[in-house]
Amino acid sequence: MDRLQIVAYQTVGRAVGFAGLAILCIMLGFAFDPILALQSGGLLALLVLAVLLLKAQLALTADHRRTEMWIYLRDDEKPRDDFAHWAISTVLRDAYLWFARWMAAVAVALWGIAVLLPLFGIGHVDAFAS
Repeated sequence: MDRLQIVAYQTVGRAVGFAGLAILCIMLGFAFDPILALQSGGLLALLVLAVLLLKAQLALTADHRRTEMWIYLRDDEKPRDDFAHWAISTVLRDAYLWFARWMAAVAVALWGIAVLLPLFGIGHVDAFAS
């Protein structure tokens, strides 16, 4: 079961990592306005959280042979057919929920910082002001 968990966390982690990179790039695009950057990052983190929760729900009924995790397992690592669906779907669901918890923490942190910045005198920037 350990090898299944490692592969599940690697495949889900890679996808979440790419989503995080995209969020970071968007936030850097709004670097002229720190509050807007943090709000957009928080909103996109919530979107990734929603997708992870949906994937966790669908993992229990999805065909395990069509997952990225199944492709990465060697033939000698794949569980028996009568056990495979339960094992793969359970491990994938746990991985999705683990990353969803962290994405929720990231969203709360980004929104929290965005709320606190005006207390320190940092406000929205008018990009078109001359």
